[in-house]
Amino acid sequence: MLVFSSKEDVFLPSKHKSMLQRIQTVYMILSALALGALYFWFPAIEDASGVVIISREEPLVFGLIFASIALAIITILSFKKRQLQFVLNRLNIILNFVLLGVFVYRSLTLSGETLVSEKGIGVLLPIISIVFLVLANKAIKRDEDLVKSVDRLR
Repeated sequence: MLVFSSKEDVFLPSKHKSMLQRIQTVYMILSALALGALYFWFPAIEDASGVVIISREEPLVFGLIFASIALAIITILSFKKRQLQFVLNRLNIILNFVLLGVFVYRSLTLSGETLVSEKGIGVLLPIISIVFLVLANKAIKRDEDLVKSVDRLR
């Protein structure tokens, strides 16, 4: 069944339109975009002598970023299963905390002066992603509570 959108003059399948209208989907998309931006715009952090401390090509950093983006996409596509979305978002939050921990550990365990303060928002993007995932989980919980309250009325 096709639904006519009033302002955009576009036909969208009704099942996809309902998925994209949910606020948690928007939050999860923003989380995936933040991590995608982290991969593309995150520079290599170097110390004062020019030795690379953290680089996006490292297997650990690349694996954590890729796993988090893939998990966000899988979570978006499982929009009919709210409980599974909730659990996958929590797993994604844990992955982002591990990624943030890798950044902090690598920058704090080096001796001497590092140029971490000059790198800007790159290290903060996992925190932004975590915030969006928490907001998505709150919206999923609100949807689940609404469905349970409607089931009680039947």
